[in-house]
Amino acid sequence: MDQRKLGHTGISVAPFALGGNVFGWTADEATSFSILDAFSSSGFNLIDTADVYANWIPGLKGGESETILGKWLARSGKRDKIVLATKVGMEMGPGQKGLSKQYITEAVEASLRRLNTDYIDLYQSHEDDPGTPLEETLDTYDRLIKQGKVRAIGASNYTATRLEESLQVSSSKGLPAYQTLQPHYNLYDRAEFESAARGVCEKYNIGVLSYFSLANGFLTGKYRTAGDLANSARSDAVKPYMNPRGMRILAALDEVGQGLGKTPAQIALAWLIAQPTVAAPIASATSLNQLNDLMAAAQIPLPSEAIAMLNKASD
Repeated sequence: MDQRKLGHTGISVAPFALGGNVFGWTADEATSFSILDAFSSSGFNLIDTADVYANWIPGLKGGESETILGKWLARSGKRDKIVLATKVGMEMGPGQKGLSKQYITEAVEASLRRLNTDYIDLYQSHEDDPGTPLEETLDTYDRLIKQGKVRAIGASNYTATRLEESLQVSSSKGLPAYQTLQPHYNLYDRAEFESAARGVCEKYNIGVLSYFSLANGFLTGKYRTAGDLANSARSDAVKPYMNPRGMRILAALDEVGQGLGKTPAQIALAWLIAQPTVAAPIASATSLNQLNDLMAAAQIPLPSEAIAMLNKASD
């Protein structure tokens, strides 16, 4: 299977990343374990989670995903086979957020405990923290890397301007630099990333790990009419895609998929994998059938004419 480097880190990953946001939420521990077993046994290695998953759900407080992942790592003995990515910075509770030295130092220890590991392969700033100097954040990461607790760092939800500003601080101060960017990017949601951040990623060889890679499930083709949304928990998230452009994109996914014998979800992920800056699109699964469908995307070489058709439909 194709392996891709995460920026300048030397860390190699398969071109599909498993999203851990569902662990402990829509996937219970047993289901999560079976998904993780199948994912790792199929030759994939990058698992992305965050300390905050899934504290937006009533009754959950955050840390559930990391805890389940940590239990699986301990049970499976596969820590050295996994590229473990987690994030810090979003609010875990009153006064528990941001990218200050004090908060990162506390948060990383909590993540390490939950994950049952003594190091994190890719530690990501979950969102920008304008209230903390970039140098303070990067200097804190520098100490964690020197302590062996973190191998590399990445950014999520950063604008192109702030990402480049951060990279310049890293260069001028001799501090670690972000090696990855996690943007909201998929075949429908292209404009924000492609208009600015993509150029920064190309310039500095930043590996892109796209999230919402299937546009909240819209690009699976499951939602095509108002009736399809009627009993869906994703109704509010998917509704903005239900427009003529969205239907045009689904039609193109159908046409390309039928020609190659693949599903719309597989083609949507294959389109992302074919983008020059993308190291691995992130998507989550709550069943083995879903996971197998998603993993198959990594083995689909999209013909140039298919990419052109998808690009035109989503313009």
